[in-house]
Amino acid sequence: MAKNDGQIVIKKYANRRLYNTGTSTYVTLDDLAVMVKKGEDFTVQDAKSGDDITHSVLTQIIFEQESKTGNTLLPISFLRQLISYYGDQMQMVVPSYLEHSMQAFTEQQSQMREQINKALGDTPLAKNLQVPMALIEETTRRNTELFQQAMKMFAPFANAAPPKETRKAEPKDLDELKEQLRALQTKLDNLS
Repeated sequence: MAKNDGQIVIKKYANRRLYNTGTSTYVTLDDLAVMVKKGEDFTVQDAKSGDDITHSVLTQIIFEQESKTGNTLLPISFLRQLISYYGDQMQMVVPSYLEHSMQAFTEQQSQMREQINKALGDTPLAKNLQVPMALIEETTRRNTELFQQAMKMFAPFANAAPPKETRKAEPKDLDELKEQLRALQTKLDNLS
């Protein structure tokens, strides 16, 4: 049973087959999605090169899940915003922000479930009760505010007021400057 520091190693072969070295069986993307939902930690390695390709495989799972179910998790506006950060100066900040936001969301979701269970006990209603949308929207709003605050910290001049217009030089001022330049030039010529 090949594991890498407690992680199951999944090998991806050139024929796109995935092999779970922990169970010595071939698995599908759906199987990997189930493993993620169960909290099982794994890495995916290219069988030939040994490169870690976990990120691309997890992204592929998200793509599959988004296209197969009618309930998408990623709204179009979010996807557009995410795409806009590629190549942007904020690209380095976004991954850690998203990771912390998801972690906070998961913790808050667990707390809400505990509170519902305390309030309703072990009733069928408690088991089937969905988390109210207002609570999720509030969490999303707070996370968005935190994200915007973080963005302002890293780009403090992005919302700065445009520079004030300078007044136009009047002909009288220009004439005075020209006279001063002539006087300086004369002094320089006398020094030579």
